[in-house]
Amino acid sequence: MAKPHADKRVLKRPKKSEDDQRGGKHRRKKNHGEDVSQGSPKDQEGGHAPAERSKGLGSEDMYAYRETSMYDKLLMSLKSGHKSLYVTSGRRHGEEDDCDSEEDEYIDSKVDDQSQSEDSSFEGGCDESAGNHAIVNELLDSDIISAKDKGAGAESENDNEAIDSDGEDLLEGHSTTNGAGTDYMSSLNAHLGHNLSKAEVDDLSNKKWKYIWEVPAVDMSNSKWSGTGECFMKDDGMNYVYGLKPSLYKHWLDSHKTSGGSDFQMSKEMAFLSICESYRDILHCNKRPFYHKGHREDSSIMDGYIMHSLNHIFRSGVLVTKNDEKIAKLEEPGPEELLFNDSFRDHGFTRPKVLILLPLRSIALRVIKRLIQLTPSNRKVNVEHMDRFTDDFGSGEAEENEVTALSKKSSKPSDYQALFDGNNDDHFMIGIKFTRRSIRLYSDFYTSDMIVASPLGLITKFGEAEVEKEKDVDYLSSIEVLIVDHADVIVMQNWSHVETVVQKLNRLPSKQHGTDIMRIRHWYLDGHARFYRQSIVLGYYINQEINALFNRQFVNYKGKVKLVCDYKGVLPKVILQVKQIYERFDTKSVEEVNRARFEYFAQKVFPKIHDSVQGGIMVLVSSYFEFVPVRNFLKSQNASFCQLGDHTKQSDISRSRVWFFEGKRKMMLYTERAHFYHRYKIRGIKNLIIYSLPERKEFYPEILNMLDESGSMTCTVMFSRYDQLRLERIVGSSAAKRMITSDKGVFVFC
Repeated sequence: MAKPHADKRVLKRPKKSEDDQRGGKHRRKKNHGEDVSQGSPKDQEGGHAPAERSKGLGSEDMYAYRETSMYDKLLMSLKSGHKSLYVTSGRRHGEEDDCDSEEDEYIDSKVDDQSQSEDSSFEGGCDESAGNHAIVNELLDSDIISAKDKGAGAESENDNEAIDSDGEDLLEGHSTTNGAGTDYMSSLNAHLGHNLSKAEVDDLSNKKWKYIWEVPAVDMSNSKWSGTGECFMKDDGMNYVYGLKPSLYKHWLDSHKTSGGSDFQMSKEMAFLSICESYRDILHCNKRPFYHKGHREDSSIMDGYIMHSLNHIFRSGVLVTKNDEKIAKLEEPGPEELLFNDSFRDHGFTRPKVLILLPLRSIALRVIKRLIQLTPSNRKVNVEHMDRFTDDFGSGEAEENEVTALSKKSSKPSDYQALFDGNNDDHFMIGIKFTRRSIRLYSDFYTSDMIVASPLGLITKFGEAEVEKEKDVDYLSSIEVLIVDHADVIVMQNWSHVETVVQKLNRLPSKQHGTDIMRIRHWYLDGHARFYRQSIVLGYYINQEINALFNRQFVNYKGKVKLVCDYKGVLPKVILQVKQIYERFDTKSVEEVNRARFEYFAQKVFPKIHDSVQGGIMVLVSSYFEFVPVRNFLKSQNASFCQLGDHTKQSDISRSRVWFFEGKRKMMLYTERAHFYHRYKIRGIKNLIIYSLPERKEFYPEILNMLDESGSMTCTVMFSRYDQLRLERIVGSSAAKRMITSDKGVFVFC
């Protein structure tokens, strides 16, 4: 394509329009369906904009040089008939987002909590990415510019509320050893302002990530952070760079002191926030959950990602507000001014920017309550629908007393009670909107800043959108931060739901939803949003499914950081003197593991127990997919067995336990998932066959300690080299490596 001549255009400071002179109060009326996302302006380094553009629009004249592309001409022709529409939209954003954006340096941790007379709504995003804008053709084909689509799926209200900028600079790039702010570029700007080339996009789509650096983890012995690309962490694990808004930092610091904490700058909370602020994908799967008496560690990680989410939302809003103010100073800007000033491209397709996936309502209650606590006081003068939220996600007072009484009498382990004594419904979804003075729970998804949901809740929405054409899930099109917390619990539910959700993120929306196409970042239009999304996975352990999702489906161009651990194992927790025999079976690939495991059981293990006259044999399988072929095989062999699986009826469970204990059934087929949800005390176990090692390491000694004490107690464990992640959590990392690589195939622990 021939290179066109540089087009020089002049943007002049205009006189105020008649509408401006009347004042903003009468103009602050929100159109139905206005649903635009937050963002931040672009880092001009490496871009195509001239140096003059970085100075803003404050001067009398500003020269913007840019080549007129076919894409620009197309948009100009489209906007020629919609100039009045843009003027109205531009004014509306500028007025609804009317906030105190004047900034001052944050030196003494002093925040200007200046009150505003009116609330207004902000929407926005960040910046651009160069590339081919073929996706615009699809938007045009779907009549995305038409007025009839404008407002589809949006909240029909006229609330005129917004997040103000607090009149403050960001705490960016300062050392964690002090609280003074320094004028560094925002990590958000640096992340979203990068322009991906076609070569980079092609490389990311097929990239095999290499972890080339390691740094010790804070307060976690035998653990270290490992990452791709350039190392941004120091060897002491503490001198990170982060960029909090001063009001967030001050409120968080006060909360930390109130709770009795000390040395906030060197805390786990600040350390994890610093990693989040790098905008890299994060895998932390050695987090002690709150239900395992790991409240301190679990809360530290939760605080870190909550503050990162709030910071991302608030900073994006401030940056969009600044652009709205600049646009308001222009004299009814036409399409050409917007086309040739990419600094105004600060929106996504829709408003929601943060998605948090959680397994249970009780955990969502815990996270959202902490989210409200960590929100600065001036931003939560009113928390809307809090009573409804408490009723839906928590337990009533009478119900809580009943649960407490039952807990005292329960024979279940303490971790089971802590996890399941609350509302353990796994089907929920809630939108959260932040305005200048309030937090709105249950906001419409298209007007929300954050969505908290269970994977099952989102899967249900996907199904509804497929059946009913008027419904869609376009509110997931502009997610910039994805957080999956308690991934280990979600694995016990259905991990494939998480994989489906990730595949649905950052897709091209089917409707406009009130967003001005002239403000959408180029890399959204290019279909590159998934390369800018930060994904954070947190859990108690890692397995192959979690690892595969992190390595293959997350393609953040900034790179990845994961926690690598050396495990000591849980064998010392086996109280009984049980002979534990580990037998390794060989397989050529991970795809053939299940087949090889079944063949080894059918040919090597089952003949021994089938010919034995002794009963009390439990066969433990990890998943339902392994349970089904083993069950069918035992039926085909007319084996004397009972089953206790994921979908076994309660009446059948009680009968099976009695039959097994009384010896009426020789074998019991038991699944890890059934144990996770019920934690049964199985009596009558004399010999244990572990068909596949449990994911949760604490289940191994727990089940072995249920064996009836006798001189002939044995435990046979089947494993392959592809079971290393589970194996090292049970026998220890060093022992697991030897067992995987050794020429021998049988190992004995006593």
